[in-house]
Amino acid sequence: MTYCVGMVLDKGLVLMSDTRTNSGVDNISTFRKMFSWSVPGERIISIMTAGNLATTQAVISQLEERTKAPVERRPSILEAPTMFQIATIVGHLLRDVIEGRQDAGMQGEGPRFTASMIVAGQIKDMEPRLFLIYPEGNFIEASFDTPFFQIGETKYGRPILVRGYDKGMSFEDAVKLLMVSFDSTLAANLSVGLPFDLMVIERDKFEPLHQKRITAEDPFFKLISSSWGEALRSAFYSLPDYAFDD
Repeated sequence: MTYCVGMVLDKGLVLMSDTRTNSGVDNISTFRKMFSWSVPGERIISIMTAGNLATTQAVISQLEERTKAPVERRPSILEAPTMFQIATIVGHLLRDVIEGRQDAGMQGEGPRFTASMIVAGQIKDMEPRLFLIYPEGNFIEASFDTPFFQIGETKYGRPILVRGYDKGMSFEDAVKLLMVSFDSTLAANLSVGLPFDLMVIERDKFEPLHQKRITAEDPFFKLISSSWGEALRSAFYSLPDYAFDD
C-alpha cells in the first residue's frame, strides 16, 4: 500500500507521496511513486501512483517511451492539447495494462493487478488541473467540492485534510498540512513509510517551485511530528471534563 495526496490551491498545486512498497512484513522496499515531465514555458505534468507496482511501472514506462518515440508510438502526454486529454491517455493506458495482464491468464488473481493514479499539471493559457484515475480507466476532476485527492491508504490522513484545507492557503501552510496528514498515516499504518516526495507547482510557472525528498532525519518533519503530538495532547486535556453525575 502507499499514500499519495494531490491538492489544488489558488496559487497552484501541491503533491506528496510516500515510497513504501511491501509484499508482507518481511519484504518491504522503497520505490518512487511520483513522476513528472515538463516543457519549459509550456506545460508541466506530474503523476502519482498507488497499487500493484508492476502495473504502475508498466504505465509510467510506456508514458515515458511515448515522449521519445516516433509518431506511430504516440499519443504522448507532452503533445496532448489539454490536461483532460492527458488524463484520458493515462486512463486508457492504465486500463489496457490491467486488462492485458488479466487476458494473459491471470484473471484469478483479480484485484492484485489494480492500480489508481493522480494526474496533476498545467498547460499554458489554461488552469492547473487535478484528476483521479480509477483502475477501469475512467476519472474525475478536482472541483470546489472536492479540491484534493488521495490514493492508497487514505483513511488515517483524510480527517486532517478535511479540517485544515483552505483553497487560499499559502504553499508553506499546505506543505505543513500534508506533513501532518502523512505523519498521522505513518503512525497508524505500517504499509506507509518514509521517505516522502514533495512537489510544489506554482501557477503559470511550468516547472516545480519546490521539490524535495523528505527522509526520516529531516529536521522540519521531525519537528512537525513531535509538535503535532504535543498539540493533540494539549487540545485533548483542554476539553471540558466528562462527569458521571448530572
